[in-house]
Amino acid sequence: MQNPTERRPAAAPAAAPKRSATPVAPLAIAINGKPYEHDGDPSMPLLWFLRDTLRLTGTKFGCGVGACGACTVLVDGKAARSCLLPMQNAAGHQITTIEGLAGDSLHPVQQAWIEEDVPQCGYCQAGQIVAAVDLLQRKPKPNDEDIATISNLCRCGTYPRIRKAILRAAESIQAQKK
Repeated sequence: MQNPTERRPAAAPAAAPKRSATPVAPLAIAINGKPYEHDGDPSMPLLWFLRDTLRLTGTKFGCGVGACGACTVLVDGKAARSCLLPMQNAAGHQITTIEGLAGDSLHPVQQAWIEEDVPQCGYCQAGQIVAAVDLLQRKPKPNDEDIATISNLCRCGTYPRIRKAILRAAESIQAQKK
């Protein structure tokens, strides 16, 4: 028996997995209203498809474990962490990134972010904005407790301005409906 403190020689590399003779069908996905196909690894996180394949770099990599929220996108209108969402689970859904929020003009949340001068470094802001859009779709007139349910992190600590921007956007959206 080998002494557990001794190093064992490295094992021979495993043989590469054999590819199936049957090709895998590409995954269909709609991003910001446009159809795309992914014919790569179905377990690849959506975040890497957005950033590396489509060059939609507004969605950021923060922690890679879904804790910080920098990678937040809307999946069928609901906030989701794209670093945790495999392509196979994103397929068939409508994905909206920060780049897809604005139409002919800025989304009211984006406009409120500017008016309240929210960002400092700006890294987390795309995820913050997308999470705020989701909140306002669920709670058109949010209170402070509702806003506190957004779990996105901001290292610069602009939470008071984020709260003000969300409340401003809620008022703007309500006014547009009248």
